[in-house]
Amino acid sequence: MVGVRTLSQEFRTMALGVYRVLVGKPEGKRPLRRPRRRWEDNIKIDLQEVGCGGMDWIELADDRDRWRTLVNAVINLRLP
Repeated sequence: MVGVRTLSQEFRTMALGVYRVLVGKPEGKRPLRRPRRRWEDNIKIDLQEVGCGGMDWIELADDRDRWRTLVNAVINLRLP
């Protein structure tokens, strides 16, 4: 009987934690600096530098040959 009681207490503790995450208010302050740049943002910036800013990079990545050409162009652009 002790095992069942412990399991139900664990479940209530987990449920309370989930409730706090969904309904509770976060504590502390957000950092004042700008948000970190994501990996996708870096790809979009690289496409703009090469002159392909209007292209959908996901479709471009589906074609390996075109993607490899673009990556090599970006690498060559950054090399001194």
